[in-house]
Amino acid sequence: MNAIEIKNLTKTYKTGTKALRGVDLTVAEGDFFALLGSNGAGKTTIIGILTGLVNKSGGEVKVFNHSIDGDFEEARKLIGVVPQEFNFNMFEQVQDIVVNQAGYFGIERPIAIKDSEAILKRVGLWEKRKAMSRTLSGGMKRRLMIARGLIHHPKMLILDEPTAGVDVELRHGMWDYLREINKQGTSILLTTHYLEEVEQMCRNCAIIKEGQIVKFDSVRNLLMMIPQDTYRVSVKEMLALDAVKSFKPVKIDDHTLDIEIQQRDELNKFIMLMVQNGFVITDLHPKGNRLEKLFLEIVQK
Repeated sequence: MNAIEIKNLTKTYKTGTKALRGVDLTVAEGDFFALLGSNGAGKTTIIGILTGLVNKSGGEVKVFNHSIDGDFEEARKLIGVVPQEFNFNMFEQVQDIVVNQAGYFGIERPIAIKDSEAILKRVGLWEKRKAMSRTLSGGMKRRLMIARGLIHHPKMLILDEPTAGVDVELRHGMWDYLREINKQGTSILLTTHYLEEVEQMCRNCAIIKEGQIVKFDSVRNLLMMIPQDTYRVSVKEMLALDAVKSFKPVKIDDHTLDIEIQQRDELNKFIMLMVQNGFVITDLHPKGNRLEKLFLEIVQK
C-alpha cells in the first residue's frame, strides 16, 4: 500500500494563479520522503489539499487508499500535521494542547492524557506540561507541535519546515526522534530548506518547480548526479599549491583555500599530497552539500 497517491493534481486559485499543473506523486508506506521546492513552488498547496485546507481543482488524491473525495474523514485521521507556523493557543497549557487535539479525532480524554505523557516525555516537554505555551522557547514550541501532530497515532506525519528556528543541538535531537518513529512504521513527508536534513534522514525525494514535479528519485541516486564536492581547507601556513593543482585550489586567505573533490576517495589523495609538501592541515570540511547543488541547478534553470 502507498501512503500517498497523487495523480494529475491541479490547483488554480481564484486570482488565476496556477499553483499545481498536473502533479503525479507517490509516497510508499513507511517511507521517509522529502518534497523540495522554492517558496511558491507548490509544496504548501499539496499539503493543504492533503489536509483539507485547500480544495483541489482537479486530479485524484488518496491517503492509504482512502480518496479525499469520497472518504476524506478517514483519510484525514491517518495524517498528523506539523505546520510551519505556530498555530496553538499561546495561553493554554502544554499538555492541554496535546490532549485537546486528540479530542478532535474522537480519542477519549483519559486515553489522551495517558498517551500525551509518553509523547511529551519523548520530545522532552514533560517537565513543562503545566507551563503556558507562550513561555516556551522556539525549539520547545516546535517539539510541542510534533507532539500534537502525533497524539492520534497517525500512519503519516507531514512536517512542514519542522526545524525552522531550532538550534543545531535541538535539530539533531529532533532528527533522532523522527528516525525512531519512522522505524516504528510512521510514514513521513518532509519539506525543509535544510537540505542536510534530507541527506541525513530521507530515502526518496521529489523536487517541485512552478507547480510541476521536475525530479523524483532516491536520495542516493540524486546525490550521485553531483559527484563533485567543494571542501574548505584551513592550514597553519600557506605554501605553494602546485602539487595539488588538479584539485583546482582557490586561495581564500593566508590560511584558507577551497578545493574540488570529484570522488570521495580523492580526499585521502589530497591530504597525503598536502602533508608530503609540508602543509599542516588544521581543519577540513565540506563547504556545502551535493543535494543543495543539484537543487539549485534545477530551480535556477
